[in-house]
Amino acid sequence: MTAVEHRFGPYGGQYVPETLMPALAELEQAWVVARDDPGYLEELQELLRDFAGRPSRLYRARRLSEYVSGPAHARTIYLKREDLNHTGSHKVNNAIGQALLAQRMGKRRIIAETGAGQHGVASATACALLGMECVVFMGTEDIRRQRPNVERMQLLGARVHPVEAGSGTLKDATSEAIRDWVTNVESTHYIIGSAVGPAPYPSLVRDLQRVIGDEARAQILEREGRLPDRVIACVGGGSNAIGIFTAFVGDPDVELIGVEAAGDGLDSGRHGAPLTVGGQSGVLHGSMSAVMQDAEGQITEAHSISAGLDYPGSGPEHAHLRDLGRARYVAVTDVDALRAFTTVTKLEGIIPALETAHAFHFALEEPSTSTLDLVCLSGRGDKDLAQVLERLGAEEL
Repeated sequence: MTAVEHRFGPYGGQYVPETLMPALAELEQAWVVARDDPGYLEELQELLRDFAGRPSRLYRARRLSEYVSGPAHARTIYLKREDLNHTGSHKVNNAIGQALLAQRMGKRRIIAETGAGQHGVASATACALLGMECVVFMGTEDIRRQRPNVERMQLLGARVHPVEAGSGTLKDATSEAIRDWVTNVESTHYIIGSAVGPAPYPSLVRDLQRVIGDEARAQILEREGRLPDRVIACVGGGSNAIGIFTAFVGDPDVELIGVEAAGDGLDSGRHGAPLTVGGQSGVLHGSMSAVMQDAEGQITEAHSISAGLDYPGSGPEHAHLRDLGRARYVAVTDVDALRAFTTVTKLEGIIPALETAHAFHFALEEPSTSTLDLVCLSGRGDKDLAQVLERLGAEEL
């Protein structure tokens, strides 16, 4: 059995209270055993297939392809349709995998953090499926922005714990979840929703999400007979992006592009783009990575119209891929993400999550010589309709 990575270059590690170290060691050992256990893998694959709806579809977006093509340059855009999964996003892959792992460890109480609400819904769904207690920590600002997902979590039997501290967003919800875990570590498993946190979480979440990239790689080879020129995905903590990137990291001719939130603009200070602007290395929620911080090393507030990208850090493996030059990270503003949201909706009949709309803007509007793009459509946009209407108004849709 191979060990789980603790470090990605200088990033990663375990910067947590001593009381959590035994729980992390237990989790790591359980994962090392489970990922080689045919029984666990068979149960996980069965649930992903029959309950979550995998494999998700690879869709050739004909009208978007026409939109980006010109007389001298044709380009084809494929979408990896994670929005078609049960619960509406990629988050269900990780939630089911970790809930099964918690069950093997004898943990019957699950906690989770959520920003846009999709990870909270996925965790609540997995707990309802397996008969486990679920508590979801969510910032009050995100509760306001994502009311439909709050109601879904409650219908599924989860308790949504409002977090009023700080800006009332994902960073604050994560901090509160960690405090709960410290207090209840013997009975509780924390399902972290992105490729962040102390080891082994970044590796564990990546391994559970790499099904996205493994499927997409096989599907596009079957459809096109070759690999894409570019793979594009939105990045907050970065689980959907690392999930799809992992299958292509060993293919140097495939460009990997992560799209962060530029918010009101990178010069405004109101953004969520630590990878794009060269955020300094710092510790956030148990690991070393690229983070947004001030001169004194204090974490600063992130901003994005998308609750899922409103996070001042990034997954440590993303920071390492950036430093290696293997992946490129860019940022898209709120205004441009909204524009892409409406463009994709009207041209393809698909309402994307605001997170994915950032990736769509880059794919559709940035000049490129690419002839074959693969975009990870990480989730559907039902949860964002009230936010979009508030910003644009019905007359602009």
